[in-house]
Amino acid sequence: MRLVWRQMLGILVVIVVLCTTLTISFIGVTNRTLYLNTWRQLSQNADSLINDDEIIFNKKTGQIIGIEKSQIDSKSRMLTRQHVKFAIYDGKHKLRYTNENEYTPTINNSEWQKLKQGKAIQKRTSITSFRKSIARGKQHPEPPEMTMVIKPYFYKGKLVAAVTIGSFTSTMRQNMHQIVNDLLVSFLFAVLIALIISFFVSRSLTQRIDAMNRATRQVAKGDYNVHLENHQKDELDELSHNFNVMARSLQESQEEIKDQEERRQQLLANAAHEMRTPLTTINGILEGLAYDVIPEDEQKHSIELMQQDTKRLIRLVNDNLSYEKIRTNQISLDRKMFDAGAVITNLRDQLAKKAQEKGDELIVTAPPELRVYADYDRFVQILFNIIQNAIQFTDHGKITISGERVTHGTQFSVQDTGIGMTEEQIKHIWERFYKADRSRMNTRYGESGIGMAIVHQLVTLHGGKIKVASKLNKGSTFTVFFPSQQYAPHAGTKKSYENKHESDK
Repeated sequence: MRLVWRQMLGILVVIVVLCTTLTISFIGVTNRTLYLNTWRQLSQNADSLINDDEIIFNKKTGQIIGIEKSQIDSKSRMLTRQHVKFAIYDGKHKLRYTNENEYTPTINNSEWQKLKQGKAIQKRTSITSFRKSIARGKQHPEPPEMTMVIKPYFYKGKLVAAVTIGSFTSTMRQNMHQIVNDLLVSFLFAVLIALIISFFVSRSLTQRIDAMNRATRQVAKGDYNVHLENHQKDELDELSHNFNVMARSLQESQEEIKDQEERRQQLLANAAHEMRTPLTTINGILEGLAYDVIPEDEQKHSIELMQQDTKRLIRLVNDNLSYEKIRTNQISLDRKMFDAGAVITNLRDQLAKKAQEKGDELIVTAPPELRVYADYDRFVQILFNIIQNAIQFTDHGKITISGERVTHGTQFSVQDTGIGMTEEQIKHIWERFYKADRSRMNTRYGESGIGMAIVHQLVTLHGGKIKVASKLNKGSTFTVFFPSQQYAPHAGTKKSYENKHESDK
């Protein structure tokens, strides 16, 4: 069954149950109210018969000695037209007057006992005398019911009269039938209105659900560019909002997967390219040695070339393993406070020969006792790679290495006057195997294109940050920040200084 019909059926069942309950309750209350009003009216009619001096009492004996027949007959005719039957009894249980020939309301002994106690009696009873009329050939469908009141009247504390008065319930039933008919019409009208309203309400809900179904099928087909309207009014709007969030997340994940696949393919291509050159060189030399085409005086040089290319392959593999360990947080840092100025001086001395070969001048500007909180070996690796990268891309220029204490940590910079980079090159500088200058792929230093990627991962692991500013043919400046001990993340995590600093605020 379609949801719209199920919702309509549910609403209709609620309306039917509610209307039925209200109808039954209303009929019950109305029925009781009609009987109470009838008894009240009969009681007033009985009082009018006794209190308007139609009945003549003996003041001494307290008994009925006569009736003003003309007056009571007039009231009797009026009550008869209203289908009211009554009878008047004296204190000795003797019938004194009745307005009904075929039926005379009677009072039994138990009722007389209650009357003597001053209690008025209200009851509903059937007229058994009509059964006798049927036996005599008078056709009546069944004994009619009457609603009756029996009231006692006292004089000086003594029961002097009792009036039993009643009316047929058929009149009340006619009124009840009319009320029930009116309620039935109202009930049917309410059901019709409920069906119409429930249809539009259910349809509005199912339309939104149908929209979600269409969007779900679209997502299932791989199209995540979907958006459901959301007015923030009810649970369906909240579901639509969550669906939109899910669709955006899936789209971003799909784009990320696609981007990662492109990077993976590029990484494999770059790795294969990096290994192909030394492997080709080694294979060529081995073939030359195998076929004895390399002169004996050049064999030593050929072996040295194979050794260099073998070491290059080993460095390439080790660098990649190191990068993966750093990226997946598989290394631990042994951070401590030490003098960074001495480290910079040692690095200048180690790389001085390489700088001289390129015609570069290494300049160090760092204050004495420049304290930094970092892993000593990783700190050396970071600055070594940055300075070596500056030497690689600078010919006959200056490379300035500086350090200083700044707010919340220590900052170092390596500025060169080399070839510089474009904005597009800066965007990819931290990617593995990326080389800003493809013409320098086979240089001795930094040939794998993975050094700066390792630097970026190590700085991030320290909770620091690294920036690069560069202009083409003007040079580049790498700036590295190491947070002080109180702002550094816990060991083994990659929480950045910026996030830590924001949380401290």
